[in-house]
Amino acid sequence: MNAPSQRWAVVRLGTTQTLAWASSYYLPAMLAAPMAHDLGISTPTVFAAFSLALIVSALLGPLAGYAIDRHGGRPVLLATNGVFALGLVAMALAQGPITLFAAWALMGVAMGSGLYEAAFASLVRLYGQGARNAITGVTLFAGFASTIGWPLSAWMESAYGWRGACLGWAALHLLLGLPLNAWLPRIARAPAPSPVPHNAAVKPPETPPLHHPTSARRTAVLLSFVFAVTWFISTAMAAHLPRLLQASGLPLHAAVAVAALVGPAQVLARLLEFGLLRRMHPLSSARLATLAHPLGALLLVTLGGPAAVVFTALHGAGNGILTIAKGTLPLALFGPAGYGMRQGWLMAPARVAQAFAPLLFGLLLDRAGAPAILLTGALGLTAALALWALKRSPL
Repeated sequence: MNAPSQRWAVVRLGTTQTLAWASSYYLPAMLAAPMAHDLGISTPTVFAAFSLALIVSALLGPLAGYAIDRHGGRPVLLATNGVFALGLVAMALAQGPITLFAAWALMGVAMGSGLYEAAFASLVRLYGQGARNAITGVTLFAGFASTIGWPLSAWMESAYGWRGACLGWAALHLLLGLPLNAWLPRIARAPAPSPVPHNAAVKPPETPPLHHPTSARRTAVLLSFVFAVTWFISTAMAAHLPRLLQASGLPLHAAVAVAALVGPAQVLARLLEFGLLRRMHPLSSARLATLAHPLGALLLVTLGGPAAVVFTALHGAGNGILTIAKGTLPLALFGPAGYGMRQGWLMAPARVAQAFAPLLFGLLLDRAGAPAILLTGALGLTAALALWALKRSPL
């Protein structure tokens, strides 16, 4: 980190990101079934409402990024704590599918302006090109969102019901998230330009290759494709990994235990990125990370259950580094100017892919069994090829 203030910003933002992810993205895993039972709807209907939230977040992402570019992350993230709390309260008051979908749509507004993309844009707005380590630090904290969120949601649901759990998460946004985001540094004013003598020769700055419209457009399209593919894979595995491992020959208890290794593998890979890989260009580490899931998929299809631990570790490690790359790659290739809005546009296709991943991969898993992993493995290879087609820009 560059300074103590940056370290404290990472601690605060990492904590609020853990809260945001635990109370939104990881909420349905624990509460979807009791929600469905109480409201008299099917569990897939609850997940359909969650998919609506992801689509709304994709639409709101560019607007939130633009607001962060203009005003910094502090006011935007403060507002999202309020919207998260409002959405969770609306969910707790839901009486049927219409009100449930409305509550999740409101949650989508908060997710589109309060998850990783907003956090990364806030750090870039504060620290510019030096935000890479801060981005990695925030993902280290939020890597434990499921580890903290799932047990806490389960405990609140068992003690107070699913409505009480939603109200509990809403209270945490107001009592914990709001003060921590309020303590984030304010953006500094841009320094005044130095006066230039009227008779001095002014050399126009060289235009980086990526500022050429054609080059920038090509890079943006390739990055959007990579992010969409990798988030599709990540979400498909998050929804179906235990069942996939069962289809590969593991009993239920072993499949659940092995699937739990994803979290530690992600955190260890992020520590590696923070240490050894920090000297590498983000494009180089991302290229290596995209190959991890396809390699693991090949081993799982070839060897079956005995390769489950290796597959899970490779998938988790690759996903952990790629989560960081979603923040650092646009910064390295385009620079900090206009980062927030650009990040919102780059991630919009990923949010849509994420919304449909559980349904599509679940249907394929039902039909094909364990060989369904060949689809995500092949997708991972296309993402790797797209990254190899990108030209590295110096940091």
